[in-house]
Amino acid sequence: MRILVIEDEQKVANFIKRGLKEEGYSVDVAYDGEEGYLLAKDNEYDVIILDIMLPKMDGITLCKKLRAEKIFTPILMLTAKDSVKDKVVGLDSGANDYLTKPFSFEELLARIRVLLRKDQTATPTKLKVDDLVLDLLTHKVSRAGREIPLTNKEYALLEYLMRNAGSIVTRTMISEHVWDINFDTFTNVIDVYVNYLRNKIDKGYKKKLIHTIRGRGYMIKS
Repeated sequence: MRILVIEDEQKVANFIKRGLKEEGYSVDVAYDGEEGYLLAKDNEYDVIILDIMLPKMDGITLCKKLRAEKIFTPILMLTAKDSVKDKVVGLDSGANDYLTKPFSFEELLARIRVLLRKDQTATPTKLKVDDLVLDLLTHKVSRAGREIPLTNKEYALLEYLMRNAGSIVTRTMISEHVWDINFDTFTNVIDVYVNYLRNKIDKGYKKKLIHTIRGRGYMIKS
């Protein structure tokens, strides 16, 4: 899952980014409204965390512009403004949720999970391909009942592959959803991480689940 954080306070933005990355999310950060608007318009995100008091373009204006342009990415407004009137203005501008500062990071994560559930018609708690199971709540992965320890980035890559099971995912698609916007697409990091997963997921099993589609990308299938 890829999240955009639009927050001008660098300390707060970096705190959120670090925490979300530890949870396995891919995170981009914008420090003003104009930069945030351009990133949100030109890239595909699963959730946007948006401050209201921003330089260059405030969060309310940004939210309205995105909705006017038919960009309906779930938006969580994060701000120090806590009056009922402020919340109503934020929600009426097109935001899906509203969280005031100071906030509990645990609550922020819970609200993100709710937005992700709302954005999908049916959200399973587990993903399964053959005998490989990924638990979205506990972040545990197992194959044939044997638990497989994964790093955060390995887990994020496997989750993306499993959410697209049976379909080809290109290196560009992987870089956009699993790594952040500063990722160097000319490196072989994606291939390296796919090999890490193969060694943990497929090694020792007769049936291989992770496949290379030559010249196109990767696919996980039973």
